[in-house]
Amino acid sequence: MTSATPSPGPAARPPALVAFGYPAFTLLWFAKFCATFATQVISVAVGWQVYDITRNPLDLGLVGLAQFAPAIALVLVTGSAADRHDRKRIVALCLGAEIACAAALLALTLQGNARVWPILAVLLGFGTARAFFGPASQAILPNLVAREHLPNALAFNSTGWQIATILGPVAGGLLYGLGAATAYGTAAGLMAAALVLVVLMRAPPQPPAYVREGWADVVAGFRYIWRARIILGAISLDLFAVLLSGATALMPAFARDILHAGPEALGLLRAAPGIGAVAMALWLAAFPIRDHAGAVMFWAVALFGLVTAIFGLSTTLWLSVACLVVMGAADMISVWVREILVQANTPDAVRGRVNAVNMVFVGASNELGEFRAGTMAALIGVVPAVVFGGLGAIAVAGLWAWLFPELRRARRLDGT
Repeated sequence: MTSATPSPGPAARPPALVAFGYPAFTLLWFAKFCATFATQVISVAVGWQVYDITRNPLDLGLVGLAQFAPAIALVLVTGSAADRHDRKRIVALCLGAEIACAAALLALTLQGNARVWPILAVLLGFGTARAFFGPASQAILPNLVAREHLPNALAFNSTGWQIATILGPVAGGLLYGLGAATAYGTAAGLMAAALVLVVLMRAPPQPPAYVREGWADVVAGFRYIWRARIILGAISLDLFAVLLSGATALMPAFARDILHAGPEALGLLRAAPGIGAVAMALWLAAFPIRDHAGAVMFWAVALFGLVTAIFGLSTTLWLSVACLVVMGAADMISVWVREILVQANTPDAVRGRVNAVNMVFVGASNELGEFRAGTMAALIGVVPAVVFGGLGAIAVAGLWAWLFPELRRARRLDGT
């Protein structure tokens, strides 16, 4: 629930664009878009650069692990910081740190670095900044719009992220084709633009945090999620399904060794899930899920697993891209349902801590999923690793439907 009262927009907006009537939300949206775009450029460039150095899929998994490990190690700190301190200031400081990391990757490239460990060390710093950025940027969002406009704001928040994941990887592949230094320099410039937008943003006063003594305070986010069974089921379903079926880390291997293509095709493969996700997000903004939300979410996860398995078996670029588009659309349904459940039903006083836990779940289903994929690919091959993961996601959807009947029977996104 939103405690702060945001300033209304300067002019009326069509219902589908009502969130952009709030200037602070608009600035944050563009800032997050630039930051996400830059992150995607770095992700594509680092993945291709590391694979060029070692040709070992396990190292692609380590790239994901280096970015996610700080989120796990600092989860009890990042959420508490977002509740106790000014969220806008945290977002700005994190963007400054990410600029420094992009500059470090640029410096390593210009120096002709041919070792993986310095790159992984920079990615640990990058992951640390992202670990603080995520909870703070998510927790501040409900303070920028009226409660009745929060679902619209969340839909466009996800849409902006997905648009960046469409354009970012394509740009990353093209920029890497011009040189890794070009990719990292562009990413640093985009991060700087995001920082300027955040500095210009005028956020309402942040409500005081609900603080308890000692251990009870730092685990408040875990405690809240554990008690809210529908939220627990939703975020854990996403965690285990994507953890098993994630194939992003293996995209360089698929592009080079399975599809026999170059960095431009890698950018297309990385962008394809975002294409499906944006299309679905725009559909949900116009035609939101109004009933049987839980059942729709389970069917979407099962579809996600199915097309993942088909992607693993594909040897043609067009079929691989089509599978990834459907994967993105199915995943967006899960993301949309989960984010509305978490944001709209969490008190602002603990929203930072709850979002920190949620970001760990999201990060685990992505970066840690990449480590899982890279490890399995090194042991059994890239194709079996992806097919096994897709089938695992289908199994998770069925198991979670049994374990969380509250989620399966949920009809409205407010949990009623």
